[in-house]
Amino acid sequence: MDIRVLDGYTLNPGDLSWEKLREFGDVTVYDRTPPDKVISRSQGAEALIVNKVALDSETMSALPGLEYIGIAATGYDLIDLDAAGSRGIAVSNVPGYSGPSVAQGAFALLLELTNRVGLHAQGVRDGKWAAREDFSYLEHPVTELFDKKMGIFGYGDTGRRTAGIALSLGMHVLVCTRTIPKDDEPGIRFCSREELIRESDVISLHCPLTERTGKMVDEKWLSNMKKTAFLINTARGQLVDENALDRALREGWIAGAGLDVLDGEPPQAENPLFTAPNCFITPHICWASRESRQRLMHEIGENLSAFVRGSKRNRVV
Repeated sequence: MDIRVLDGYTLNPGDLSWEKLREFGDVTVYDRTPPDKVISRSQGAEALIVNKVALDSETMSALPGLEYIGIAATGYDLIDLDAAGSRGIAVSNVPGYSGPSVAQGAFALLLELTNRVGLHAQGVRDGKWAAREDFSYLEHPVTELFDKKMGIFGYGDTGRRTAGIALSLGMHVLVCTRTIPKDDEPGIRFCSREELIRESDVISLHCPLTERTGKMVDEKWLSNMKKTAFLINTARGQLVDENALDRALREGWIAGAGLDVLDGEPPQAENPLFTAPNCFITPHICWASRESRQRLMHEIGENLSAFVRGSKRNRVV
């Protein structure tokens, strides 16, 4: 089997191995593939492994030998599933691989907003503590999360893990999700979107990007949040209207935001959120622990193995 990995660098910058894929054929790995080279680099391939490379109907029609697309991610909005299905191309994704790391990352952002570890640690390095008369000093107020309300929007694997961390910190958890579990979950209150927005002290986004959720965090959403509330987004940047969030932060509609994702990635250098007050942005790294990437690599191999054996595993088409 001829296997091409079109954008392998973020998954494996050199600390993992592609050997699992080589069990099934010849593997060619490209660190990155620009749109104008997708077809030329995919000619003759029977299997493509992609993360952020878009594969539309026109591209697939130019690749008559393509049999399988393995998505090195959970989301599959960059793949034209109808086109793949009509051409008999199997498509698999990898759900749940990054849940522990993303939930941890969501709280890393939240704790930076509440505790300002970076600010205070830098103050110590700059000699501010050594110059004080008191044993303790604050450069910014510290906020306790105990007894606060954590709003989780989207309740898949990552949302559940985030809720679990919140409960362990003594927070009350509100969840807005399309499908409410049949069994009771201690400490979890399921509610409407409006209730979640209005009541939460923290809102953490964990839903997929769809026509319904694109730009859902708009001026109306943000203006109805508590002025003391924080917004955390480790899901998709396109869930948030960035101009609305910039206004909300500068005008004090909410207390702050922690973002691991932006609408455009990499972002434009003039993105206004870079200078917005109380806004902490990390470069889409919450998924990228070595442990998470190793799970992803393993699952990609298992999905391809299933396809080769003629069985379905994590198939979206």
